Amino acid sequence: MKLLAVTSCPNGIAHTYMAAEKLAKTAEEMGAEIKVETQGSIGAENELTAEEIQAAEGIILAVDKSIDRSRFEGKRVVECPIAEAIRQPEQLIQRFTEGNVPVYRSERQEESAETADPEKETGEGKKSRAQNPIYRSLMNGVSYMIPFVVVGGLLIALSLGLGGEPTAEGLVVPEDSFWAPILQVGESAFLFMVPILAGFIAVSIADRPGLAPGMIGGYIAAEGSFYGSEAGAGFIGGIIAGFLAGYIAKGIKSIPVPQVIQPIMPILVIPLAASILIAVSFIYILGSPIASLMEGLTAFLNGMQGSSKILLALVLGAMISFDMGGPVNKVAFLFGAAMIGEGQTFIMGALAAAICTPPLGMGLASLLAKHKYQKEEEEVGKAALAMGLVGITEGAIPFAAGDPLRVIPSIMIGSMTASAIAMTAGVTDNVPHGGPIVAVFQAIGNVPMFFAAIAAGTVVTALMVNLLKKPV
Repeated sequence: MKLLAVTSCPNGIAHTYMAAEKLAKTAEEMGAEIKVETQGSIGAENELTAEEIQAAEGIILAVDKSIDRSRFEGKRVVECPIAEAIRQPEQLIQRFTEGNVPVYRSERQEESAETADPEKETGEGKKSRAQNPIYRSLMNGVSYMIPFVVVGGLLIALSLGLGGEPTAEGLVVPEDSFWAPILQVGESAFLFMVPILAGFIAVSIADRPGLAPGMIGGYIAAEGSFYGSEAGAGFIGGIIAGFLAGYIAKGIKSIPVPQVIQPIMPILVIPLAASILIAVSFIYILGSPIASLMEGLTAFLNGMQGSSKILLALVLGAMISFDMGGPVNKVAFLFGAAMIGEGQTFIMGALAAAICTPPLGMGLASLLAKHKYQKEEEEVGKAALAMGLVGITEGAIPFAAGDPLRVIPSIMIGSMTASAIAMTAGVTDNVPHGGPIVAVFQAIGNVPMFFAAIAAGTVVTALMVNLLKKPV
């Protein structure tokens, strides 16, 4: 049996390649032939050719962001969240041997095809192609936004760390300093954050006709001068603008028009009409209320003290480690990344400590109590340690998949410990990433307490999981 697969996660760092490896290994064990295209942060690798797609007996799309599906028209396609390909690759491949796989059709052909043969696609098949479009569109926007936040945050951190001078208002880079233009470039990268987020949310919904209205709506959301606000509507406004622009563009696209107008619809009519509608909506209706909400959120975060800060840290730490790169993790990560743009870097500081604790803790646990782990798990533990150092939470997934009832509570407690210590100590992080690697790039404020928080969370994780585990 010849199968093809595409794997893609929002960040394109860990899940993308872990899923590809799992599918390839499982297919070999089951006697199937498979080729996996990875669409990671560096672009598509091991790309599928038209000839390979034509010859394939089935396609697996393990994706959590929008990809081009048009090339799979008429092929049998299973679509699932990328976590499912990591945890249950056997079941995905088994569906092809059982023949329980729908034929993929684009939206334009779907209605007529279902009318002609209503039994062609099963309820399960329809469900596999409708994996939470809201989440997928949001993650598509986030995946394109993250490089701007990373580059901007690193440049700002480097310029302040190496060229900043202490003043009553904090570190300030002198205007005549070598680092002043670097600081400006970093701040400019941040200006793109919300428009990019909104633009690619809209692209996920309406394809390329949604790009211009999405980015224009995102810019208006971020630039409060359009509706009399100093702060703007921030990332919440950008998310709303992206979805609104996308669905407006999609709605216009579905309106029947004379054939003579069809060629200019995607390049002129849809972008222009959707841009006008989203602009009017934000300038006169949505902008001011959302900006007030963001100002209230910022004031609330600035005013947090003591127990309320610790409670926030505990919640964020638990979310980060609960599904290790899954939807719950991504919600917490998105909140921290977005708050960097609002100047609330202490939230990402707590997350940065929590992010690396699960793999570091499980790696340490496998070294401390070798009699409680299989030989293969010891090797996985070494890899987990390396992944933890560079802030990849997914390094703990193999342990959690094999023993979820003991591992998941342990890593959650460890991450909660790390995030609470970091939050209490005022650790800050200027880039949306975690682990010791971010300290190397001078993105962390209060480095000693950052490492203390990581060490505490790692030890708590290791001790708790080894206490719960039994010898193998």
